[in-house]
Amino acid sequence: MMKTLSSFLILLLFVAPPLSVAAKRPVRAKHGMVVSADANASNVGVQILKKGGNAVDAAVAVGFALAVTFPGAGNIGGGGFMVIRMADGRTTTFDYREKAPASANSTMFLDEKGNFVPSRSQDGYLACGVPGSVAGMVMALERYGKLDRKTVLQPAVDFAAKGFRLSHEFADELKADMRDILKYPSSAKAFTKEGRPYDEGDLFVQKDLARTLQRIQRKGRDGFYRGTTADLIVAEMKRGAGLITKDDLASYVAVERPPIRGTYRGYEIVSMGPPSSGGMVLMEMLNLLEPFDIAGSGFGSSKTIGLMTEAMKLAYADRAEFMGDGDFYPVPVGRLISKDYAAERRVLLDSSKATPSRLLGHGAIEIKEGMHTTHYSIVDQWGNAVSVTTTINSWYGNKIVVDGAGFFLNNEMDDFAAKPGAPNQFGLLGGSANSVQPNKRMLSAMTPTIVLKDGQPYLIVGSPGGSTIITSVLQVVLNVLDHRMNVAEANEAPRFHHQWMPDTIQCERFGFPKDVIQNLEARGYAIRPRGGTLGRIEAIQIDRKNGFLFGATDPRGYGAAVGY
Repeated sequence: MMKTLSSFLILLLFVAPPLSVAAKRPVRAKHGMVVSADANASNVGVQILKKGGNAVDAAVAVGFALAVTFPGAGNIGGGGFMVIRMADGRTTTFDYREKAPASANSTMFLDEKGNFVPSRSQDGYLACGVPGSVAGMVMALERYGKLDRKTVLQPAVDFAAKGFRLSHEFADELKADMRDILKYPSSAKAFTKEGRPYDEGDLFVQKDLARTLQRIQRKGRDGFYRGTTADLIVAEMKRGAGLITKDDLASYVAVERPPIRGTYRGYEIVSMGPPSSGGMVLMEMLNLLEPFDIAGSGFGSSKTIGLMTEAMKLAYADRAEFMGDGDFYPVPVGRLISKDYAAERRVLLDSSKATPSRLLGHGAIEIKEGMHTTHYSIVDQWGNAVSVTTTINSWYGNKIVVDGAGFFLNNEMDDFAAKPGAPNQFGLLGGSANSVQPNKRMLSAMTPTIVLKDGQPYLIVGSPGGSTIITSVLQVVLNVLDHRMNVAEANEAPRFHHQWMPDTIQCERFGFPKDVIQNLEARGYAIRPRGGTLGRIEAIQIDRKNGFLFGATDPRGYGAAVGY
């Protein structure tokens, strides 16, 4: 009987929709909230807030902690973006996206016949861009933090030096990538037990990484981009004919940039600009949708999904043509995020049926020459808010650990357009705006975002997910602002994605009811259920009237919202 009941329960879990928007409750707190993809890192952030640190101190502490406890995406060998809204009204962003090495060139991922070879940009040493995470986090801490480096980095040092017990998710993810990890002796040394996989509950100690973090504690950015760590990175590059040199590391600079700003139904949107496409694509989609009654059409209806899909197509077509590193290409930011431009593009948005993507090119803008990622959101007791998305691109990046330094390197070079019309690992297309050039930052989809209500932070949101990041953020924003869901309901609601090419709606398993699928297909849409899920949103919603912070981690992952 027990065996039959167990089998029934397992079957029930398998066939029932895993995501529901009914009666979901976020975590509640009065003083501070940290939401990240890992409970250890979220707790670190709250510890820093309780010590008197502000949201920027906590963001930097969480970033370094994730490099230890969530190394599949948390990193010091990759890059990211940080969006800040200070309690006094100042807004800013930090761009610490990786850069192409100085010796990179536009044909480095092509064969002798000019054909794109995906393995060259996705695997191994050539796939690695110059890391930016350390430079960006240290710069943000120095400019906007309250605490010193030693205090902020110490939790990460302790996790690396003393170890932490592996969750079953961490152990399972390492086992899933074991074949790739074993290809590289340095990776096998750091992330296996002499060639055998770690198990749930094992104490995981990373002595080399602890020493790397301690050098950053003592010397700041010079503890990573010069001296011992830089020597170890260059030595690793030489072992595999990689391109990164000491000069590439020493010359890397993070950049503080103004954010992308726009409005949607009276709310202000503050997000990331180039070299991220996230803020621009998000704002263009919101502008396209603003005149439509999204709430009246109903959450999850075929009409709402159709409207959103058409907006996604138009914005991603513009992404492919116009977006890249603004330091190398004149990205028409103002035009792309303007209400007037959205009005011009909206004439192509047919709310009654699917318009084939092949008929939807980019807009008419004259250019004048002149999956892996993680997100975390933080609010402190003073009302400072920080939204951070960071990445090494694929899970565990290029799978190569820097021998003696203990961290994975990225494979972000795949985010360049290696050849016009050749899709990257996420199926995204690009052209000259995102071509490979020395010292150039590759285009990103990361979308760390802060939504303001009446001039004050209301929603702090972001996601991993490659090309699906922007549409995941869009849907959570619409769920909260239009459908009036709380942040937990908004996070857990089923998601879908369209990126212009290929001309297919990807949906989560059980994401669309059968009649909705039939209605969409009758409108001309091709539907493809996705093997996995879409995005892993880590979000905070602020109720100023009652003085509460509401945090929600995405059930698609295994993170934690922790407040006090």
